[in-house]
Amino acid sequence: MALTKFIHDGDAVDYTPGASLAAGAVVVQGDLVGIARVAIPANTLGTLAVTGVFEVPKATGAGTALAAGTTVYWDATNQRASTTSAGNKLLGKVVKAAADADASVWVRLSQ
Repeated sequence: MALTKFIHDGDAVDYTPGASLAAGAVVVQGDLVGIARVAIPANTLGTLAVTGVFEVPKATGAGTALAAGTTVYWDATNQRASTTSAGNKLLGKVVKAAADADASVWVRLSQ
């Protein structure tokens, strides 16, 4: 008797939103963070990417630069990547450094 069964590669997971999602929307389900690659209408089955590199918003101003390799978390309150883990969910690792003035950063999703 088989104990496990392969389902799929896991690059994306099924998701049916209660309200319409725009492409690029970040969705947090427990400790699972995914990003809608395309818009998903309300109550319609779609998928969320859980792997890959995405350009996500970050804070700007003095002291907000992020070096490649930095672990970042999703700050759902401010809708941006943050280095603060408390109260936020793991998003991934920075793959392209972002300066203080940059409003976004490239992040490789991690679960």
